[in-house]
Amino acid sequence: MLEIRPNCEHCNKDLPNESTEALICTFECTFCTDCVTNTFNHICPNCGGGFEKRPIRPINLLEKYPPSIVRVYKPKKV
Repeated sequence: MLEIRPNCEHCNKDLPNESTEALICTFECTFCTDCVTNTFNHICPNCGGGFEKRPIRPINLLEKYPPSIVRVYKPKKV
């Protein structure tokens, strides 16, 4: 199950569950569309893979399967 991480790992922008700006790689590294497009050229700086739009967990499942509250913030040197 996806963690649904709450922020962009590079710029620390909030990316709540309902955000349409969250992109993830196959290891669930989470970045905002701005960082993916303008900083990383659509290549994950951690694994070298591509990105996909992170799904939005349905509201009726949030209580049973809450999004992560752990913030991962590791700005990358570019």
